[in-house]
Amino acid sequence: MARPKPATFDKQKTVAENRRARFDYFIEDKFEAGIALQGTEVKSLRAGEASIAESYAEVRDGQVWLVNANIPEFSHGNRFNHEPRRPRKLLLHTREIEKLFGAVERKGMTLVPLSVYFNATGRAKVELALAKGKQAQDKRQTIKDRDWKRDKARLLRENR
Repeated sequence: MARPKPATFDKQKTVAENRRARFDYFIEDKFEAGIALQGTEVKSLRAGEASIAESYAEVRDGQVWLVNANIPEFSHGNRFNHEPRRPRKLLLHTREIEKLFGAVERKGMTLVPLSVYFNATGRAKVELALAKGKQAQDKRQTIKDRDWKRDKARLLRENR
């Protein structure tokens, strides 16, 4: 019998975060995926160099791929260095891939990487979200809510 997955992901060291994704999308569901990397890519990630700001994931041929993520070349990698923006395979269970594929095909949702991190065992992981895009009025409402929370906290702090 399979072990139950923990409710939250065990993030030890966050390497890259896509903060813009939470503003541009409604986050429906989150998945933790392993990522297939070359040796110099792991060394670059351990140095804290990566960007997933304009990246996305897609389901192709029954596999999930991280597209347009930038992991810069390792400084001491010489001829064994990797290509910085190559597509990288994400490692998920077959049932999870089928669920993602169904949601993307039927509901018109998007696969957005939220963060790249190392877990407690030292493995590189990607927090992947199944998301639906926001309209302009939704983004304005998000800004209003955020400003109101900030003002409310300020008022409560002053009235103490």
